[in-house]
Amino acid sequence: MLALFSLSACQTAQLKSTVAKVQATETSIATATPEVDHTNNDSETAMVEDMAIKLVVDPLPANTATSDMAPPTGEESYQSAQAIAQSISKDNYLNWSELDSEASTDAAAKLLAEAQRKPKSDPLPKVNVIPTPEAPPVFDLWQLTVANYGLEFVDNKRIGQQYNFYNKHPELMHRVTTRASRYYHFMLHAALDKSMPAEIALIPIIESGFDPFAYSSGRASGAWQFIPATGRGFGLKQNWWIDGRRDIVASTNAAHKYLLQLHKMFDGDWLLAIASYNGGQGTVRKAIKRNKKAGKPTDFWSLKLPRETMNYVPKLLAVARVVAENAGTKTLYSIDDEAYFEAVDVGSQIDLAQAAEMANITTDEMYRLNPAYNQWATDPKGPHKLLIPIAHIERFKAGLLELPSSKRVTWNRYKIVSGDSLGKIAQRFKVSVDLIRTINNINGSMIRMGKTLMIPIASKDAAAYSLSAAQRVINRQKQITQNQASQRIEYKVKSGDSLWKIAKKYKISIKQIASWNKLGTRSVLQIGDKLSIWPRSTTTKLTRPGRKVVKKLTYKVRSGDNLSTIAQRFSVTVKDIRKWNRRLKKYLQPGQKLSLFVNVTKIKK
Repeated sequence: MLALFSLSACQTAQLKSTVAKVQATETSIATATPEVDHTNNDSETAMVEDMAIKLVVDPLPANTATSDMAPPTGEESYQSAQAIAQSISKDNYLNWSELDSEASTDAAAKLLAEAQRKPKSDPLPKVNVIPTPEAPPVFDLWQLTVANYGLEFVDNKRIGQQYNFYNKHPELMHRVTTRASRYYHFMLHAALDKSMPAEIALIPIIESGFDPFAYSSGRASGAWQFIPATGRGFGLKQNWWIDGRRDIVASTNAAHKYLLQLHKMFDGDWLLAIASYNGGQGTVRKAIKRNKKAGKPTDFWSLKLPRETMNYVPKLLAVARVVAENAGTKTLYSIDDEAYFEAVDVGSQIDLAQAAEMANITTDEMYRLNPAYNQWATDPKGPHKLLIPIAHIERFKAGLLELPSSKRVTWNRYKIVSGDSLGKIAQRFKVSVDLIRTINNINGSMIRMGKTLMIPIASKDAAAYSLSAAQRVINRQKQITQNQASQRIEYKVKSGDSLWKIAKKYKISIKQIASWNKLGTRSVLQIGDKLSIWPRSTTTKLTRPGRKVVKKLTYKVRSGDNLSTIAQRFSVTVKDIRKWNRRLKKYLQPGQKLSLFVNVTKIKK
């Protein structure tokens, strides 16, 4: 294989050379030509706008195998961002995200357009304009990424396997690049400013699908998927109010700092640094030590590492190749090279709904830009920074000047009554016990009847803060309820309980409980905690007369199967099977997997 990415080193050099020549020509004409006014030159503007650079893969020699590498040929139709968002809940290759909605996509596009809108000016008198050479092309962020690739091109079977997956699922790439629209300008330029290869900015695609709300069963959180200990080690604050691992700016800077440390640790080898970001530097060091002892090479491709880490670097390089081949096409959601947000230091705690009103944006948009905040307000102890869309910065700053810090949060004066405890009061006002202690200078748990406590409360109903930590769990559970055959139960944790015991009792997995309740698989339960559980339906319940139970099944095609026999076996129609499996080809292959939604009470044995 001679070419891994759309822009080879040679092509990049040619591109830079062409741009340099154009700039030189402009300079010479500018010197020879007196003052020229280009204002309102429609034909020249159209000429620049029509100009584009097409990214192509270098042709391979006739004797080179292309079965794994060749991109699909012919015209392909791509769905719009809105269509992708609408179909998110159907056939997903990534988990659903709070960013995957038509409203979210439209809001991001609208705010970016507002930021780029220029004020109208009075028309100037027409003048004769001497044509100038075409301006260098303007890259979107994906094209700019490709132009700044810095990792070595490698021909490896592991990359090909990962590439085949991403290349066959353009809707996945469109979805994750749509999610990135708010954040990618900052992430890419932050990497380039530190002289890091542009591929580093693509790591959130394989870590979280550019979902800052992503949370794994291993307790990793945010776009860069920091686990709690590593996050704290890099200064990412984590408490009841805030999880800095989800902070767009702070987590990106922390990830870059970590990667640069690893890059230095492994003597400038980026592949070993990236592998260590996933598997830990200790794991990679042990693998290097083993190879040295056995007299084997110590580059990434020669090391024996855990399976996830073995695939991690190939995934990144495969994604980089797909981005290179599709930059400038409809497969990737095009993002202009324009800043989307600006950080504003508000100086004190502020209610997020109130901040959203001041910026004239929705509360959801405020959370999407500031996903680190768990509650309805910022952390009273800081940080006090909010990311605000560029188009609304001045309005927000003006409103902030008019609002004193004492009015940025609503306070409740609560008089302690007989039978009260800090726990009961905290539960009543949906705040933490530590918060009440801190604000009211209380040591220990003793409180006195008749005393008054100051408690901060949200300015709006809980539903208004739909992307706060608690509301995201509720939204997730509502989504699960729609897709589960069994009914949700609320389980109250008792003494001696563990995730393993609860999972065994209801015949479900620990990972399911963790996913439904946004917990880690090793989370410690507290007595009195309430968990949402969807028990596995028993045979007796499933076969109850007159009850219809529709469940999703994954059917593995056997030799001799066809759509008619499968449809008959599961009491569905061939049309339904085709609808549920949109990428179904004309002929079935043994081992192929089909998604079926069937009434399990009518399956034919």
